[in-house]
Amino acid sequence: MRPTSPNDPTSPTSAAEAVTFWDGVYAARPAPDAPRPNVRLVETVTGLSPGTALDLGCGSGGDALWLARRGWRVTAVDISGVAAERLAEHARAHGLGDRVDAVRHDLRASFPGGRFDLVCAHYLHTPFDLDRAAVLRAAAHALRPGGRLLVVDHGSTAPWSWDQDPDARYPAPREVAADLALDPATWRVERAEAPRRTATGPDGRTAEVVDHVLLVHRTG
Repeated sequence: MRPTSPNDPTSPTSAAEAVTFWDGVYAARPAPDAPRPNVRLVETVTGLSPGTALDLGCGSGGDALWLARRGWRVTAVDISGVAAERLAEHARAHGLGDRVDAVRHDLRASFPGGRFDLVCAHYLHTPFDLDRAAVLRAAAHALRPGGRLLVVDHGSTAPWSWDQDPDARYPAPREVAADLALDPATWRVERAEAPRRTATGPDGRTAEVVDHVLLVHRTG
């Protein structure tokens, strides 16, 4: 076993800090009565036949619930037990408990098992060390042939974001795709864009934000 340090994302100290941080983020927010799905998910998935989906970093659960209501069976994971428990309760309360499996999972240490028709990762950013390329590469490999990986990242800083670093840099979708180093014979980039939209934050404020949207199709 290799030694660990407080800066090592696999160390017990770092893992506990990450869980505490994200539990605090969600505990500080009132649980929404009707969490909304992300716009980029709706525009991407509408028209697709329901199947199995994996929601990485499920947060308040708007995406998982929206998918479940449309016939998808969803595995929703988040490092925050508060977020996962709230989503599980919400799914049961709305008769979707058999379609949503909400679990706490630290993607820095392992990746959920299974094969999926859709994997979505919306705003999978964290102040803690995370090898995002490795996580998203694993997500692409978890797709069934014909499945899609939807990655939506921040392309700008919203006023309500926990990260207000003025020097923050947001890699373009093509950069994210290049980091995944996927075989183009098996995975094809269907969309790599930076659209703008008006977003509403947890406190009701609105602002124009930029999304970095990457959609990868597993063709073989």
